[in-house]
Amino acid sequence: MQIRSVRPADTDALVALWEAADLTRPWNDPRKDIARKREVQAELFVVAESADGRILGSVMAGYDGHRGWMNYLATHPEARGTGVARALVEHVEHELLNLGCPKLNLQVRADNADVVEFYRHLGYGIDETVSLGKRLIAD
Repeated sequence: MQIRSVRPADTDALVALWEAADLTRPWNDPRKDIARKREVQAELFVVAESADGRILGSVMAGYDGHRGWMNYLATHPEARGTGVARALVEHVEHELLNLGCPKLNLQVRADNADVVEFYRHLGYGIDETVSLGKRLIAD
């Protein structure tokens, strides 16, 4: 397995991966999310690729000078439990640390206990905050 930057030709495979991982939502167009991220800190948008060229996982990250953020961490269902997600998280943590990022944040849906436990196992803790959002562009 290798971790590499996302390429334009990966779009269909990424959308399929995110759908298989139940990450897509009707109000977010994943193709637009992919295109937007490829324009901003594209080096922090990576996939884990198998030796035969299949995309096994993905993660999208960013750094605003204050905090790092991680989104769309996904592992193909057939590759779960093989260390793909851990490798992607470690890759992003390393890249963000090299940029001087002091803290990495992420959001998990409140009812997704398995994913919360995965992150806790990697050393993440629940911050006592309220996540707010406002859509500026409708997809």
